[in-house]
Amino acid sequence: MTAQTLNDYRQRFFIDDSVVRGDVVKLTDAYQTVIAQKEYPTAIKALLGEMLVSASLLISTLKIDGKLSIQLQSSDPNARLSWAMAECDHTGAVRGLAGFDATGDHDAVWQHLTTSDEAFGELGKGVLFISIHPEKGEAYQGIVERVSDNLGECLAHYQKQSAQIPTIIKLATNETTAGGVLVQLLPQSDADKEADPDLWDRLMALTDTLKTDEITDLDANEILYRLYHEEEVVLPSLAPLHFACTCSSEKSEGAILQLGYDEAKQAVAAHGGELTLDCGFCGRTYRFDDQAVDRLFADAQA
Repeated sequence: MTAQTLNDYRQRFFIDDSVVRGDVVKLTDAYQTVIAQKEYPTAIKALLGEMLVSASLLISTLKIDGKLSIQLQSSDPNARLSWAMAECDHTGAVRGLAGFDATGDHDAVWQHLTTSDEAFGELGKGVLFISIHPEKGEAYQGIVERVSDNLGECLAHYQKQSAQIPTIIKLATNETTAGGVLVQLLPQSDADKEADPDLWDRLMALTDTLKTDEITDLDANEILYRLYHEEEVVLPSLAPLHFACTCSSEKSEGAILQLGYDEAKQAVAAHGGELTLDCGFCGRTYRFDDQAVDRLFADAQA
């Protein structure tokens, strides 16, 4: 598999004989699947795309089996963007979702917003945080300082402050594709610094020349060649990414059981004889009528 033959992938790269590492992420099919689940305004589509890419980039910096999610949560009940989240796990599965208000005057405002930065700004005084959930061990959550309304700048600042690792994150979306580049300078020895003292300054300047349409339109090999063709770039095998949802019949049944028998029966009656649970991530529906509820609780008590 190559970057030219995949629509969704993460390409790791290294600058040879240095402590620089990075990744390029491209999402087309998965991005389209996520934004097709709701009638998202253009700006929220762009923000969700950047969040999906960011989660895919950041989990590559961790040596865990598990998942990493990026979440936005507004503390303002009148905010047009209530919340948004995107996650990626170690298998390359991504998904994302957002809640927003597009009623009345809010709908008119969304029609004039087109960029992810504008959507980010509509969060108001909200919180941006990263959650890491290893399959083994304790989960971790870190608050990301909102140093700007640019998601990449906030996440790069977080990496530098929390992990003491200088980081560059550039993100972009268009109507079909979301993409991004992450570059990190790992701890240097004195010998590293002496061998190439201006390495990081040079790479920052080169990476800063990357245009948004290059991020979305070019494959990883072409991006890296244009940026670093005078460097010795090493490319391991790329990692495929894909959309996947963790919803299931079992989880839906568990939600019904948590209601309790009487409340579940009342809910079915209130919904015309059938209670439907919809998954916002993938659009799948799980239906429960009176007989299904009876069987479910009978099986649980057996």
